[in-house]
Amino acid sequence: MSETRLVGVLGGMGPAATVDFYGKLVEETAATCDQGHVPVVIWGDPRVPDRSLSLLGGGEDPTPYLRRGIEGLKRAGCEVLAVPCNTAHAFVPRLADEAGLELVSIIEVTVDALAADGVRAAGVLATSGTLHTGLYAEALRRRGVAVIEPDEPGQRQVTAAIGAVKSGGAQPAHRRALEELSRSLADRGAERVVTACTELVLALDGSRVPVPVLDPARLLARRVVDMALGAQRLLPRRRTASHNTTIMASAPTAAPVSRPKMASRLSSEPSISAPAARNSGTRATAVSTSRAETKA
Repeated sequence: MSETRLVGVLGGMGPAATVDFYGKLVEETAATCDQGHVPVVIWGDPRVPDRSLSLLGGGEDPTPYLRRGIEGLKRAGCEVLAVPCNTAHAFVPRLADEAGLELVSIIEVTVDALAADGVRAAGVLATSGTLHTGLYAEALRRRGVAVIEPDEPGQRQVTAAIGAVKSGGAQPAHRRALEELSRSLADRGAERVVTACTELVLALDGSRVPVPVLDPARLLARRVVDMALGAQRLLPRRRTASHNTTIMASAPTAAPVSRPKMASRLSSEPSISAPAARNSGTRATAVSTSRAETKA
């Protein structure tokens, strides 16, 4: 049996998305007892300045906060780093490299899944900062996948929905707007819609969209389980009612923040003492999903 690796989750961006990601780590693990799950240290610091505003030139640089969190996870003994915030990936690869942590890139796992399925065009719902920096657009185009993004009014709807989740939960109007926007991306040729912000999966019911909706957080969770425990500990892929895919964004709960909260320590320095991680190098790691796997 391969050695279990300690995973560091750089969270708090936002809190509800971090709770959702940890739930997906649990869901994707074929465990029969507590000890069979992924060992995780969660650094949940919601004080990190807005990543999107910073990238757009109107906000504080989040780099010092992100570096503090990554260094804290390294000191806690983590070897693998997961960041369930798409926009933060404009900053974290360099910081993970500095700390010697192996970053599992939420961008790359998603792009690999699209390319493996032979997708020719993907609609991307994301923060304005993610779109502005081309985090997904550049990675997708390198793999031959065309990118379809919302128009300006549509992007304002995306921003409003993200803010609603962060402030307590998306309202029916936000959900309807995202559904209509996703349908418009499909009408423009998108074969998949990517919820490229971890708040959006909490507001969009993928079963109400005519094309599969990819959940990057679930893809990230599956890859993290694989890296921490081995592929044999992954649950088999599941079909959904509306599409033959296991990376669909399912119907969100009416009020995500009402879900039971995980206990996590919100501090500038973790009070955890653990052996230093053995890894001295880092590499962004991606997951590949084939059509055969999807049917499994």
